[in-house]
Amino acid sequence: MTDIDSGDAAEFFGMGFDQGLGLRFESVTGDEVVATLEITAAHHQPFGIVHGGVYCAVAESVASVSGYTWLQQTGIGGTAVGVNNNTDFLKSRSEGTVTARSTPIHRGRRQQLWLVEMVADDGATLARSQVRLQNIELPASSTGS
Repeated sequence: MTDIDSGDAAEFFGMGFDQGLGLRFESVTGDEVVATLEITAAHHQPFGIVHGGVYCAVAESVASVSGYTWLQQTGIGGTAVGVNNNTDFLKSRSEGTVTARSTPIHRGRRQQLWLVEMVADDGATLARSQVRLQNIELPASSTGS
């Protein structure tokens, strides 16, 4: 990981489900997150192309990290959880690297809306998502209390 500007939580980026997917966070700031995913057969649906759920999961992860990082950088605090994920699948792929990049559409005290675009090595847009996040307080179990 490079250019990670998210305080103590940076150690958790790319863990859990993201780790299972193989999602790697390359750059994380409050204004943009860039992550990559090497497509493997584990990402395929039965017909040999990337399953749409992979793109949805990548978008949710990238948007959530974006929202969390922005909350920390602004001093609002807490975290952000997905409440809506609208993903359009534009082109199919069986192999290669997917790069996901988030940009904010709206960032407020209660909700955020992020655009996540996923592109192939050749620059083709594979999928495009809008992910709405709800800003919430961090659960006590995650703050060491």
